[in-house]
Amino acid sequence: MAQSRSSNQLVVPQATAALDQMKFEVAQELGIAIPQDGYYGNMATKDAGSIGGFITRRLVQIAEQSLAGQFK
Repeated sequence: MAQSRSSNQLVVPQATAALDQMKFEVAQELGIAIPQDGYYGNMATKDAGSIGGFITRRLVQIAEQSLAGQFK
């Protein structure tokens, strides 16, 4: 995987692989091709935003389910 130039830092660095896997799964579900070389500069902004939006929805859903399980 290519080195990320993002200044964002993960709260849990061990989650990197799981988040990358989620990114590929969401892209596949949306029919968006992830660049094999890791360079996203040629990807349409709309596609990148769609992937990010769906990842956010999925993470919120996971968190809500986790919280709901704690308060049963």
